[in-house]
This record gives sequence, C-alpha cells and structure tokens, in this order.
Amino acid sequence: PGWGAQGQLGWVPAVGSGNGSDSSLDLESVVQPLALNPWDVVLCISGTIISCENAVVVVVIFYAPAFRAPMFLLIGSLATADLLAGLGLILHFAFVYFIPSEAISLLTVGLLVTSFTASVSSLLTITIDRYLSLYNALTYYSERTVTRTYIMLLLTWGASICYGLLPIMGWNCLKEPSACSIVKPLMKNHLIILSVSFFMVFAVMLQLYVQICKIICRHAHQIAVQRHFLASSHYVTTRKGIATLAVILGTFASCWLPFAIYCLLGDYSYPALYTYVTLLPATYNSMINPVIYAFRNQEIQKVLWTVCCGCFSATMPFRSRSPSDV
Repeated sequence: PGWGAQGQLGWVPAVGSGNGSDSSLDLESVVQPLALNPWDVVLCISGTIISCENAVVVVVIFYAPAFRAPMFLLIGSLATADLLAGLGLILHFAFVYFIPSEAISLLTVGLLVTSFTASVSSLLTITIDRYLSLYNALTYYSERTVTRTYIMLLLTWGASICYGLLPIMGWNCLKEPSACSIVKPLMKNHLIILSVSFFMVFAVMLQLYVQICKIICRHAHQIAVQRHFLASSHYVTTRKGIATLAVILGTFASCWLPFAIYCLLGDYSYPALYTYVTLLPATYNSMINPVIYAFRNQEIQKVLWTVCCGCFSATMPFRSRSPSDV
C-alpha cells in the first residue's frame, strides 16, 4: 500500500511493486493520482515540526536588535536554512499529491538541496566562529569579526543556491533515467558532489572540534591553577565541555552520515525504502539544531519567556556571551 507506478512525482518507487524494490526516490512528475505513501506523510510531519521550531528562532533573532552579534547572525542563518528545509518538505508533499508538475518538482527539489546545503554549511560556520572566539579571544569582539561573519554567510548561501539551481538549470535525469541517483530527478554525479562536499565539511568540523577540546582543556587547567581549584573541579569542567562538543558533533554525524554514505554507494535501482530510512534521520538534524544552538542559549531563553509573559521588548538588555558558551 502506498507504492505507486513508474514516473511518479514524489519520493516513491518508480516501479510499482509490493515491496518497493528496484527503484529510487522519485521526484519526477505524473498526471495520474498517487496512492498516499506513509513515508511521505512522515517527512511532511517532520517538515512541519522543523518549520515551527525554526520559525520561532528566526523571529526572535531577526526581530530583536539585541541579537545582531556575529554568533546570533550565524545561528539565524542556520535557523533560516532549516526553516526553508521544513517548508520544502511540506511543499513537496503538497505538490506531489495535489499539484503534480515537472517544473514544480524541480523547483521543490532545488529548494531542498539549497536549504539542506545551507544548513550543513551554517553548522560549519558556527564551528569556525566558536574556534576563533577561543583561539583569538582578545581580538574576537572587533569589526573584523563582523566582516568575517558576513563573508562566511555570503559564501554559505552563494554556494548553497548554486547547488540548488543545478537541477533547475538542466542538470537532472528527466531525459536520461539511467543517470538518476537514489533521489530522482537528481543525477548521480550531482549527489556524489553533494556527498563529497559533506564529508569535507564533516572533516573540517571534526578537526576544529578537536582543536576546541584542546583549548578547553588548556583554559580549564590555567583557571584551576590561577584560582587554586582542586584537580577534581578541573576534571569536571573539562569533561563537561568535551561532552557538550561530543554531543554536538555526534548528533550531526549520526543524522547525516547514513544518507551521505548511501548517496555514494546507492544506485537508482535500489529499493526506495533504503533512501527513506537514511533520509529521515537527516531531516531530524534540522529538528534538533534549534535545541542545540538556539534554545540552550540563555539570552534566547529570556526573550522566549518574556514573549510568553506578553511583555516582549526588542531592546531588552542581556549579557553578551562568547560563541564558545552557546
């Protein structure tokens, strides 16, 4: 039930079979009605949750002038990318089952590629910002940091939009099914480029977090010596910092690595079920990001509590914190 026929618009098997074998995730268009696929429903629900979470973050950060510091701009970029990803999942579901169109399917997949690419890239920029805030602590709060932040945002969204425009500009497999990847109508070469780019981002993030861990250990030791703390206090502080970084990196890896690996190894003839199983955790990363990078921040928490009390002030003061504390 829920598996359709060949050439469907939607992330459904291209060849109708009871178990969905010998097919890839399909974003092509059709004219015949589609049977409702439970996996598409789950993705749509995930997109709704993602959109609601990140919409709150975007409104809070971009409405309050107090959140114009570089670290909040980067968090806002991440939330915007995840918001677009959630909206893309919702729009994809709507267009698949209500307005099937080849042109719209290309626009939808372009939006999803752009948003997810921007999300992963924004995570990299946040990691770079955290590292520099520790490595260059004395010069971090300067005009140079603001300029660097805008450059990183420009590169992030510029590259993401370029990736997303490729299917719309003709780099798709609508006319050459044998060139399709596990996600139609994306070409295999397109998905390989995206996967390799992800592994490069992940490698850089891993290296930066290793360096951050070393800096945290060194700073904690220096503070313990200067303030004559006990060795156990130094150990607890260091362990807490490293554990936080491990959760951040571990969450990112567990969400995206299965799909990235399958993009390299999978083929359009593989069962669509495999694509669903690996893609769904990747969407969960956009669901978890607001919790890790926004809702844990004390200043954002204060604004949210203030909004709940009905006395929101866009200029409310708060204590500026380092990105390493976020």
